Amino acid sequence: MNCARNSGQQDICYYDPAMDQVIRHRLNIVDELRYAVARQQFSLCYQAQKRISDKKIVGFEALLRWEHPMLGAVSPVVFIPVAEESGLIQEIGEWVLRTACHAASQWEQPYRISVNVSAEQFHHHDLPGLVRDVLETTGLSPSRLELELTETAIFTDMARATAILNELKAMGVSIAVDDYGTGHSSLGLIRDIVFDRIKLDKLFVQNALGNETDKAIIRAVIFLGRSLQTTVLAEGVETEEQFAFLADEGCDEIQGFLLSRPLPHDLLVATGKVSLIAE
Repeated sequence: MNCARNSGQQDICYYDPAMDQVIRHRLNIVDELRYAVARQQFSLCYQAQKRISDKKIVGFEALLRWEHPMLGAVSPVVFIPVAEESGLIQEIGEWVLRTACHAASQWEQPYRISVNVSAEQFHHHDLPGLVRDVLETTGLSPSRLELELTETAIFTDMARATAILNELKAMGVSIAVDDYGTGHSSLGLIRDIVFDRIKLDKLFVQNALGNETDKAIIRAVIFLGRSLQTTVLAEGVETEEQFAFLADEGCDEIQGFLLSRPLPHDLLVATGKVSLIAE
């Protein structure tokens, strides 16, 4: 029944042993997720974000990684949806926020730190209260923290979302709309909520050089950002050609493998991308 309902293409599904395997795998992931934080199986990697005009680092995005002793490296694409469905995303999300802010508070350079917030976190937790506590505990300046939200997360309840975002911005925290162009892409969203950054989804960037439609979308978002005095950051930049195109179109910032792969904190320091405050 669930298979038929979720397929979106067929009204009837017949039993297949593979269905049991999928369910068992999901339940196994849920069980292991419950202990992942306590067993210190999670870690964060940090990917640089650079300003196009001078190619200087302006911030880092914190990316969650899970290395399980038996399952190996589990992709966020696999475990994040399970964590959201099971409610475990609250504990995991808090760990990510605290860990990322603590790391950034140790940097000598005042780079911003960007942290993703899922729809479940955004609507089922006292996010402003949590953020306030984390900033006070870690000593990180609110101006250095950026929370990334998808359009879908915000559209779930616009009235409540607006109130939460206004409270966060009153603290001095920056707000970015992530993967812009892949969700509702409503101009009303940009009109009603003042974002500090619009993040162009990597799918547009990776296809832009060979697809006139994607080029047009990128140009439109950059023009929108410029008109609203909002920074536009392009994700997934992997080639010099993509960089040159975005620079020519007036994009503000970029992120992707061309600049740096996500690095653990110790390598971030070892490679000189950040320096730690001397104790």
